[in-house]
Amino acid sequence: MFVPFDPDWPPFDPPRARPPRPPRRISPAQEKRLMQAIGLNLLLAIVAPIGGATVIAALLGWWG
Repeated sequence: MFVPFDPDWPPFDPPRARPPRPPRRISPAQEKRLMQAIGLNLLLAIVAPIGGATVIAALLGWWG
């Protein structure tokens, strides 16, 4: 039976690929600003139709 004494055997493992980076997280200041923008949008979604209806009613009352 032949036993090789070659120092290059077994071959080296290929270098492992680095795992993908995790997605970036927003900073606390950015999160606060995002929550403020969402809150403002929700507030305006409720208030704007009421204000628009009031303006339309005022214009109709002024012309009619």
